[in-house]
Amino acid sequence: MINKKIKKIAIETAREAGDLLLERFLKFNRHRSKLKSDMEIVTRADFKSEKVIISRIKKDFPTHKIISEEAGELKNKKEKIDDDYLWVVDPLDGTTNFSMHNPLWSVSIGIFKDSEIVFGVVYAPFLDELFVAEKDKGAKLNNKKIKVSDISKQKVLNTFCHGSTKRDVERAIRYYNYQKLHGFDCRQLGSAAIELAFVATGRIESIVIPGANSWDVAAGALLVREARGRVTDFSGKDWNIKSKDIAASNGLVHKQIMNALKK
Repeated sequence: MINKKIKKIAIETAREAGDLLLERFLKFNRHRSKLKSDMEIVTRADFKSEKVIISRIKKDFPTHKIISEEAGELKNKKEKIDDDYLWVVDPLDGTTNFSMHNPLWSVSIGIFKDSEIVFGVVYAPFLDELFVAEKDKGAKLNNKKIKVSDISKQKVLNTFCHGSTKRDVERAIRYYNYQKLHGFDCRQLGSAAIELAFVATGRIESIVIPGANSWDVAAGALLVREARGRVTDFSGKDWNIKSKDIAASNGLVHKQIMNALKK
């Protein structure tokens, strides 16, 4: 069981970082963004948000470990290290969306204890939506319980995302091509954390991500699980922090998306 202070700080920090991002989003100029790889951009807003989150975690929980998208794995200099807790942070999930004034972007914070995801927060400031999940306690949107959809045929909405390698992109394109030709629809929304949250709240039925980074999906994976969905890697094993890929669904369409991945 995770203590109340950790939950409180995670939610407060996600909101603080998200509200800072929202101020910048409203007046953002895409010329200020930079490429960090051939397929990824980064903005000053990413680093500002990350600084807010990491500073708060270090202040309140100096012995906890942190992995963040831009900073990587942060080594704690204190002699005593609490190996039990690990914070996995994406300070701005959906940076490309953010840069083009698309409101689908978020702050994602996942907390692991003994290598198991136990608490997750996804905050989408422009949408004014705060998704929170706690292991064995369910998932909520703006403090109201949520659950995955019960749609399994005809109107199934699938989404996809991908990592930064050429192989990740090629696998995503093949999946998209198959689903687009054989299903109702398949789309890329541009924020893995939001897409996972959308699965959890029943707005869509699935999301698959070849080359998924832990900071993009940790909080969202718990959201889906606690909303009675299913989250695995591409071989069908339960997703964990070491998984290279992720497939999340309402459970009813999981077999179909796994078959589509094999195609």
